Amino acid sequence: MKFENLRVVVTGASRYFGRALAVGFAHLGAEVYVSARTVEAAERTRTEVMGSARDRIHAFGCDLSRPVEIREFAARVGERTDRVDLLVNNGARWLDGMDLEAASDAEIVETIESTAGGTVLMVKHFLPLLRGSLRPDIVNMVAVRDAEGASAAAGAAHEAFWAAKSAQAGFADILSRRLRPSGVRVFSLFPPDFSTSDPRFAEWDGSNPDGIAPDEKLTTQALFECIVYAVEQPRDCFIRSFHFEPR
Repeated sequence: MKFENLRVVVTGASRYFGRALAVGFAHLGAEVYVSARTVEAAERTRTEVMGSARDRIHAFGCDLSRPVEIREFAARVGERTDRVDLLVNNGARWLDGMDLEAASDAEIVETIESTAGGTVLMVKHFLPLLRGSLRPDIVNMVAVRDAEGASAAAGAAHEAFWAAKSAQAGFADILSRRLRPSGVRVFSLFPPDFSTSDPRFAEWDGSNPDGIAPDEKLTTQALFECIVYAVEQPRDCFIRSFHFEPR
Protein backbone atom coordinates (compact mmCIF):
# COMPACT_ATOMS: atom_id res chain seq x y z
CA MET A 1 0.00 0.00 0.00
CA LYS A 2 2.83 2.39 -0.80
CA PHE A 3 0.45 4.91 -2.39
CA GLU A 4 -2.06 4.84 0.43
CA ASN A 5 -2.39 8.64 0.57
CA LEU A 6 -2.12 9.31 -3.17
CA ARG A 7 -5.04 10.91 -5.01
CA VAL A 8 -5.04 10.00 -8.71
CA VAL A 9 -7.23 11.15 -11.63
CA VAL A 10 -7.26 9.03 -14.81
CA THR A 11 -9.15 9.90 -18.00
CA GLY A 12 -10.18 7.33 -20.59
CA ALA A 13 -10.32 4.66 -17.90
CA SER A 14 -13.04 2.39 -19.26
CA ARG A 15 -10.64 0.02 -21.05
CA TYR A 16 -7.08 -0.80 -22.07
CA PHE A 17 -4.31 1.28 -20.51
CA GLY A 18 -6.60 3.66 -18.67
CA ARG A 19 -8.35 0.78 -16.97
CA ALA A 20 -4.99 -0.77 -16.13
CA LEU A 21 -3.83 2.47 -14.51
CA ALA A 22 -6.95 2.64 -12.38
CA VAL A 23 -6.59 -0.96 -11.26
CA GLY A 24 -2.85 -0.67 -10.67
CA PHE A 25 -2.99 2.47 -8.55
CA ALA A 26 -5.99 1.25 -6.58
CA HIS A 27 -4.17 -1.95 -5.65
CA LEU A 28 -1.22 0.17 -4.50
CA GLY A 29 -3.55 1.95 -2.10
CA ALA A 30 -4.35 5.17 -3.97
CA GLU A 31 -7.76 6.79 -4.20
CA VAL A 32 -8.47 6.83 -7.94
CA TYR A 33 -10.97 9.08 -9.69
CA VAL A 34 -11.66 7.66 -13.14
CA SER A 35 -13.57 9.08 -16.08
CA ALA A 36 -14.96 7.74 -19.31
CA ARG A 37 -17.34 9.19 -21.89
CA THR A 38 -20.24 7.78 -19.86
CA VAL A 39 -20.47 7.13 -16.15
CA GLU A 40 -21.69 3.60 -16.95
CA ALA A 41 -18.42 2.83 -18.75
CA ALA A 42 -16.36 4.24 -15.88
CA GLU A 43 -18.46 2.31 -13.38
CA ARG A 44 -17.67 -0.96 -15.17
CA THR A 45 -13.99 -0.38 -14.42
CA ARG A 46 -14.79 0.05 -10.76
CA THR A 47 -17.04 -2.98 -10.45
CA GLU A 48 -14.54 -5.29 -12.18
CA VAL A 49 -11.75 -4.53 -9.71
CA MET A 50 -11.00 -7.29 -7.26
CA GLY A 51 -10.93 -7.01 -3.48
CA SER A 52 -10.85 -3.89 -1.34
CA ALA A 53 -9.24 -1.86 -4.13
CA ARG A 54 -12.72 -1.55 -5.66
CA ASP A 55 -13.75 0.85 -2.88
CA ARG A 56 -10.84 3.15 -3.76
CA ILE A 57 -12.06 3.73 -7.34
CA HIS A 58 -14.61 6.47 -7.97
CA ALA A 59 -16.35 6.63 -11.35
CA PHE A 60 -17.38 9.73 -13.32
CA GLY A 61 -18.70 10.43 -16.78
CA CYS A 62 -16.75 13.02 -18.78
CA ASP A 63 -16.69 13.53 -22.54
CA LEU A 64 -13.35 15.24 -23.15
CA SER A 65 -14.67 17.03 -26.22
CA ARG A 66 -17.17 18.93 -24.04
CA PRO A 67 -15.67 21.69 -21.86
CA VAL A 68 -18.69 21.83 -19.56
CA GLU A 69 -18.26 18.14 -18.66
CA ILE A 70 -14.57 18.66 -17.87
CA ARG A 71 -15.44 21.55 -15.55
CA GLU A 72 -18.10 19.44 -13.86
CA PHE A 73 -15.72 16.50 -13.49
CA ALA A 74 -13.13 18.69 -11.74
CA ALA A 75 -15.78 20.22 -9.51
CA ARG A 76 -17.18 16.83 -8.50
CA VAL A 77 -13.72 15.47 -7.69
CA GLY A 78 -13.11 18.63 -5.66
CA GLU A 79 -16.19 17.78 -3.58
CA ARG A 80 -14.56 14.48 -2.56
CA THR A 81 -10.96 15.57 -1.97
CA ASP A 82 -9.03 18.76 -1.28
CA ARG A 83 -6.16 17.79 -3.57
CA VAL A 84 -5.04 15.72 -6.55
CA ASP A 85 -1.50 14.32 -6.50
CA LEU A 86 -1.43 12.81 -9.98
CA LEU A 87 -3.39 13.67 -13.11
CA VAL A 88 -3.07 11.17 -15.97
CA ASN A 89 -4.26 12.49 -19.34
CA ASN A 90 -4.88 9.15 -21.00
CA GLY A 91 -8.18 9.73 -22.78
CA ALA A 92 -8.08 10.30 -26.56
CA ARG A 93 -10.65 9.98 -29.30
CA TRP A 94 -9.59 7.42 -31.90
CA LEU A 95 -10.31 8.04 -35.57
CA ASP A 96 -9.70 5.34 -38.17
CA GLY A 97 -8.52 5.76 -41.71
CA MET A 98 -5.67 7.19 -43.75
CA ASP A 99 -7.87 9.16 -46.16
CA LEU A 100 -8.24 12.75 -44.98
CA GLU A 101 -11.43 13.25 -46.96
CA ALA A 102 -13.12 10.13 -45.65
CA ALA A 103 -13.83 11.54 -42.19
CA SER A 104 -16.59 14.06 -41.62
CA ASP A 105 -15.83 17.56 -40.38
CA ALA A 106 -17.56 16.75 -37.10
CA GLU A 107 -15.41 13.62 -36.57
CA ILE A 108 -12.23 15.56 -37.24
CA VAL A 109 -13.12 18.40 -34.89
CA GLU A 110 -14.24 16.01 -32.15
CA THR A 111 -11.02 14.01 -32.42
CA ILE A 112 -8.86 17.11 -32.05
CA GLU A 113 -11.00 18.67 -29.35
CA SER A 114 -11.15 15.57 -27.16
CA THR A 115 -7.42 14.82 -27.29
CA ALA A 116 -5.73 18.21 -27.60
CA GLY A 117 -8.40 20.49 -26.20
CA GLY A 118 -9.41 17.94 -23.59
CA THR A 119 -5.86 17.66 -22.27
CA VAL A 120 -5.48 21.44 -22.00
CA LEU A 121 -8.80 21.85 -20.21
CA MET A 122 -8.18 18.93 -17.85
CA VAL A 123 -4.96 20.57 -16.71
CA LYS A 124 -6.59 23.99 -16.44
CA HIS A 125 -9.48 22.84 -14.28
CA PHE A 126 -7.49 20.41 -12.12
CA LEU A 127 -4.59 22.79 -11.44
CA PRO A 128 -6.20 24.19 -8.27
CA LEU A 129 -6.45 20.67 -6.83
CA LEU A 130 -2.93 19.80 -8.02
CA ARG A 131 -1.56 22.92 -6.33
CA GLY A 132 -3.13 21.69 -3.11
CA SER A 133 -0.79 18.69 -3.21
CA LEU A 134 2.72 18.46 -1.79
CA ARG A 135 3.68 16.14 -4.66
CA PRO A 136 1.76 17.21 -7.80
CA ASP A 137 2.46 15.36 -11.05
CA ILE A 138 0.87 15.37 -14.50
CA VAL A 139 1.30 12.48 -16.93
CA ASN A 140 0.40 12.65 -20.62
CA MET A 141 0.00 9.54 -22.76
CA VAL A 142 1.14 10.50 -26.24
CA ALA A 143 2.32 8.18 -29.07
CA VAL A 144 5.49 7.53 -31.02
CA ARG A 145 6.20 7.15 -34.75
CA ASP A 146 8.93 5.11 -36.34
CA ALA A 147 11.54 6.42 -38.79
CA GLU A 148 9.16 6.07 -41.73
CA GLY A 149 6.54 8.19 -40.03
CA ALA A 150 4.23 5.26 -39.32
CA SER A 151 3.14 4.23 -35.89
CA ALA A 152 2.56 0.74 -34.66
CA ALA A 153 0.75 2.23 -31.71
CA ALA A 154 -1.77 4.10 -33.82
CA GLY A 155 -1.88 1.82 -36.85
CA ALA A 156 -3.95 3.33 -39.64
CA ALA A 157 -4.92 6.42 -37.68
CA HIS A 158 -6.48 9.40 -39.37
CA GLU A 159 -4.46 12.58 -39.87
CA ALA A 160 -6.68 14.34 -37.35
CA PHE A 161 -5.58 11.89 -34.66
CA TRP A 162 -1.94 12.74 -35.37
CA ALA A 163 -2.70 16.45 -35.37
CA ALA A 164 -4.25 16.06 -31.93
CA LYS A 165 -1.35 13.99 -30.58
CA SER A 166 1.21 16.49 -31.90
CA ALA A 167 -0.67 19.29 -30.18
CA GLN A 168 -0.80 17.28 -26.97
CA ALA A 169 2.98 16.72 -27.07
CA GLY A 170 3.67 20.40 -27.71
CA PHE A 171 1.40 21.41 -24.85
CA ALA A 172 3.12 18.97 -22.48
CA ASP A 173 6.53 20.35 -23.42
CA ILE A 174 5.73 23.99 -22.69
CA LEU A 175 3.66 23.04 -19.65
CA SER A 176 6.64 21.22 -18.15
CA ARG A 177 8.78 24.34 -18.47
CA ARG A 178 6.18 26.73 -17.09
CA LEU A 179 4.95 24.67 -14.15
CA ARG A 180 8.34 23.45 -12.98
CA PRO A 181 9.11 26.55 -10.85
CA SER A 182 5.87 25.97 -8.91
CA GLY A 183 6.79 22.35 -8.18
CA VAL A 184 4.26 20.73 -10.51
CA ARG A 185 6.10 18.08 -12.54
CA VAL A 186 4.92 17.21 -16.04
CA PHE A 187 6.11 14.19 -17.95
CA SER A 188 4.92 12.29 -21.00
CA LEU A 189 5.02 8.71 -22.25
CA PHE A 190 5.72 8.08 -25.94
CA PRO A 191 5.08 4.33 -26.37
CA PRO A 192 4.99 2.33 -29.57
CA ASP A 193 2.47 -0.49 -29.91
CA PHE A 194 2.09 -2.21 -26.55
CA SER A 195 0.12 -5.04 -25.01
CA THR A 196 -3.21 -3.98 -23.52
CA SER A 197 -3.49 -7.09 -21.38
CA ASP A 198 -5.81 -7.03 -18.41
CA PRO A 199 -3.93 -6.29 -15.15
CA ARG A 200 -5.61 -9.28 -13.53
CA PHE A 201 -3.61 -11.61 -15.76
CA ALA A 202 -0.39 -13.26 -14.58
CA GLU A 203 1.97 -11.04 -16.58
CA TRP A 204 0.66 -8.02 -14.68
CA ASP A 205 1.43 -9.37 -11.21
CA GLY A 206 5.14 -9.83 -11.83
CA SER A 207 5.18 -13.51 -12.72
CA ASN A 208 7.49 -12.74 -15.64
CA PRO A 209 10.56 -11.40 -13.77
CA ASP A 210 12.85 -11.65 -16.80
CA GLY A 211 10.75 -9.15 -18.75
CA ILE A 212 9.22 -9.53 -22.17
CA ALA A 213 10.61 -11.82 -24.84
CA PRO A 214 12.27 -10.24 -27.91
CA ASP A 215 9.27 -11.00 -30.13
CA GLU A 216 6.67 -9.66 -27.71
CA LYS A 217 5.23 -6.17 -27.38
CA LEU A 218 5.99 -3.73 -24.62
CA THR A 219 3.64 -4.56 -21.76
CA THR A 220 1.06 -2.48 -19.97
CA GLN A 221 2.82 -3.39 -16.75
CA ALA A 222 6.10 -1.90 -18.00
CA LEU A 223 4.41 1.39 -18.87
CA PHE A 224 2.64 1.49 -15.53
CA GLU A 225 5.91 0.90 -13.72
CA CYS A 226 7.50 3.81 -15.61
CA ILE A 227 4.83 6.10 -14.19
CA VAL A 228 5.25 4.66 -10.70
CA TYR A 229 9.03 5.13 -10.98
CA ALA A 230 8.69 8.78 -12.01
CA VAL A 231 6.12 9.56 -9.33
CA GLU A 232 8.34 8.07 -6.62
CA GLN A 233 11.39 10.19 -7.49
CA PRO A 234 12.48 13.02 -5.15
CA ARG A 235 10.80 16.31 -5.91
CA ASP A 236 13.99 17.84 -7.31
CA CYS A 237 14.05 15.14 -10.01
CA PHE A 238 12.18 16.23 -13.16
CA ILE A 239 11.67 13.52 -15.79
CA ARG A 240 10.16 15.20 -18.83
CA SER A 241 9.48 12.11 -20.94
CA PHE A 242 9.88 8.40 -21.55
CA HIS A 243 10.57 7.52 -25.17
CA PHE A 244 10.33 3.88 -26.24
CA GLU A 245 11.84 2.51 -29.44
CA PRO A 246 9.47 0.41 -31.59
CA ARG A 247 10.52 -3.22 -31.86
